[in-house]
Amino acid sequence: MKRLILTLAVLLPVSCFAAKVAEPQIVPAPQSIQMTKGTLRLKGISINCDPNMDAQSQRAVRQFADRLSLVCDKTSSVASPVGLSRTVAGGKLKGLYFVQDASVAPEGYKISVTKRSAVVRASSFNGFLYSLQTLRQMLPVAIYGTEQDTKAKWVIPCCEIEDAPRFAYRGVMLDCCRHFWSVDQVKKVLDAMAVFKLNRFHWHLSEDQGWRIEIDKYPRLTEVGAFRNGTMVGGDWNSNDGIRYGGYYTKDQIRDVIAYAAERGITIVPEIDLPGHMQAALASYPELGCAGSQPQPYEVWTIWGVSKQVLNVGSEKTMQFLEDVLGEVADLFPSEYIHIGGDECPRDEWKTDPDCQAKIAELGLKDADGVTAEGRLQNYVTARMQKFLAGKGKKIIGWDEILEGDLAKGATVMSWRGTAGGIKAATMGYDAIMTPTTYCYMDYVQGNNLEKEPFSITHQWSSNKKWADNPLTLEKVYGYEPLAEIPEEAQSHILGVQCNLWTEYIATPEHLEYMLFPRVLAISEIQWSAPEKKDFARFKSDLASHELPVLEKLGINYRKLD
Repeated sequence: MKRLILTLAVLLPVSCFAAKVAEPQIVPAPQSIQMTKGTLRLKGISINCDPNMDAQSQRAVRQFADRLSLVCDKTSSVASPVGLSRTVAGGKLKGLYFVQDASVAPEGYKISVTKRSAVVRASSFNGFLYSLQTLRQMLPVAIYGTEQDTKAKWVIPCCEIEDAPRFAYRGVMLDCCRHFWSVDQVKKVLDAMAVFKLNRFHWHLSEDQGWRIEIDKYPRLTEVGAFRNGTMVGGDWNSNDGIRYGGYYTKDQIRDVIAYAAERGITIVPEIDLPGHMQAALASYPELGCAGSQPQPYEVWTIWGVSKQVLNVGSEKTMQFLEDVLGEVADLFPSEYIHIGGDECPRDEWKTDPDCQAKIAELGLKDADGVTAEGRLQNYVTARMQKFLAGKGKKIIGWDEILEGDLAKGATVMSWRGTAGGIKAATMGYDAIMTPTTYCYMDYVQGNNLEKEPFSITHQWSSNKKWADNPLTLEKVYGYEPLAEIPEEAQSHILGVQCNLWTEYIATPEHLEYMLFPRVLAISEIQWSAPEKKDFARFKSDLASHELPVLEKLGINYRKLD
């Protein structure tokens, strides 16, 4: 009997006993991946770029080849042979081929891997860029470093991948106002975003606590507004550490960051928050405030929260200031969008300011439909800035408060106070980006035990049991579904998803990275992958075995998995 079993084992095909080929650990998960037998050796492979590829795409391929040559200690050559498409169509390939293919969706890519070759197809720079990120994730994590690893298996599995993002807008917002982050730290965040295929960096550049962008026409914005005389300590609103704090980005630095982001497929969306969150600007130019004929003694705010001192939007001088500032911002940033804030604007000063009341009378604004005349005055500011920026070829994004009252067509709403703003905007025909506090606010604590987490806004609110007992865990972030409750006919208006990191209580790069990662990786799957591709157990396993080591190679201080 034993002899019979042994004989059958010899006669049966080897494939009957071969282990199933495991899918590579790719985050965000591709839309479609089919595994086949075998692997392709990439060590010393010849790489061929379609001459029709743009220079930026070819440069990205060469950078990949250079890093591959470095870490596996065998040179991978790069060429751009004429007639590459015909060669690929003819078959009998050996090497790695990048083919320009107009039939592939924007930002999408296809990868076909056999034991002798791999063919990558894309129609755009971002598509080629994302294909390269996928190839990297199929390789040993040493590909993300600068040291040779000759013992690693420099192979990728044979497979067929077809991939494209679910949402076009895949963002991260970083508040550089409450605490200021160096250019190098911003670039480090951009590097990590690129690995996981995020494509929008929302740069929060103005606040009550600091102005962070150089404006030529108003130099005092950075001479005065970029620095505050101390910062509150922990959660004590009556404290001040007495240490002068601040910083700002010059226009040359911003141009450098814009170019750096563009090489990684990332567009920067700048934000100038108006007409509230403007105390740093008022400290620089007090004549812009609601003070009648006498300016108030403004100073850059040293505590967190929202100042009740706001711009005097009834004054034409103030409106000219806003147009001048936004004009310089629009000229500096190539993004089609400029974010104009619009959130949390206290309107108490407008009720008594003579200029604001005169403007309300001039415009015939009245309390109606639950919106005050002062609320409609903010509508006037939003509409005027929208019209001005349209003349510069730009669109506006605003926080969901801009929906209060009348909003001109063409504005995009960023839904932060839960999901209601995005649902309302989409059903009214406005484009929306989902950034709800309940799933996307990375400054919220990550675990139930507050004593084990760095001090955060959740600690500040810990007297409110609702917040202390409702941490924003990795699993909760991963479970967010952006189209929930959006009527099917309005779902096309949801442009995408963004996570936000406000930095009142985050003062060091290590703390910043700890709050972002690995939750940003969960956000990346929400933004990119089809809902049916999501699986938290698979995702967490991928993090533990591959993606967290990638973060280590990138030098990122991430939070360990529970």
